[in-house]
Amino acid sequence: MTRRFMALAALAVVCAGVELVAGRGMSPGVVRDVVNGGGDATARHIFFQLRLPRLLVSLGAGACLAVAGLVLQSALRNPLAGPEVTGVTPGAVLGAVTATALGLAGWDSPLAVVLAACTGGCAGAALLWLLAGRGRGDPAQTAVHGVLVSAVLGGLTAMVLLMEPGELGSVVQWLVGTTEGRVWQHWHLLWPWALVWGAGAWLLAGPLTLLRCGDDIALTAGLSVRPARTLALLCAVALTAGAVAAVGALGFVGLLVPHLAVAVFGADLRVSLPGAALMGAVVVCGADAAAQLSSRLPVPGLDAGRFTLPVGALTACLGAALLLVVVRRTPSRTF
Repeated sequence: MTRRFMALAALAVVCAGVELVAGRGMSPGVVRDVVNGGGDATARHIFFQLRLPRLLVSLGAGACLAVAGLVLQSALRNPLAGPEVTGVTPGAVLGAVTATALGLAGWDSPLAVVLAACTGGCAGAALLWLLAGRGRGDPAQTAVHGVLVSAVLGGLTAMVLLMEPGELGSVVQWLVGTTEGRVWQHWHLLWPWALVWGAGAWLLAGPLTLLRCGDDIALTAGLSVRPARTLALLCAVALTAGAVAAVGALGFVGLLVPHLAVAVFGADLRVSLPGAALMGAVVVCGADAAAQLSSRLPVPGLDAGRFTLPVGALTACLGAALLLVVVRRTPSRTF
């Protein structure tokens, strides 16, 4: 197991190095000079004020989404449960887009965007909690109500777009997910949030492992099922809201990375939760590096300096393909 963690950590270092040199504007040689203390003022500004915080935000957001997904799948005993099932992702998008449309927030004010997105994400989770009613402890009902809440919140986001068509760019960025323009303020807001709620999720590893085995077994072991599930869902909501507030709605990261983490690190969540965090960071960082490398490719009909593939588009395409493989190979899997 130690070797697996070391191999994954080495892969994270490789992905981080590739991301730092992948984008336009700086060659690997210039990056090497800056790291060694040289380079001109422009190169140092790009590296330390743009590239480095973008890298850290992508690592942190990926870890948050992966841990949130594993917590949800364990608490709800649903292999297709992801952060979207809580209504948090569409709620956070709606909050950020609405605040931007009202002029209360914008991409140049990270704190206001984060607060708006977290408020929207918590509101989406609260709406799910109210609709679930007495059946909020039932995994199947919670998942179904989560899909309905996500659809409603997505419709409200579309209404905001119709009323404020000038915010199309913001809507697309939040719905797809991107790490473009992330600065140190985003990172300083993300890492304490991720650390606190990630530690909370790890402390719930024992109860979550029992919940994966079924409510009857958990009750036999002396676990209070409903409070444990409620705390787990709260951690998942908070982690998802923080990640979405930082990078938008990155698709399929919280859905598929937990499957990979359990396959690699086993069903003991005391081990697989840290493994999922590291794996999620690697996936998002690697996807962002690949997205930046794509900006160097010549695109017929487009200005090469303007073409940038959002990282969320890449994770969505790859995630959808992997999801089809998972569903076709295990069509009746229910944990």
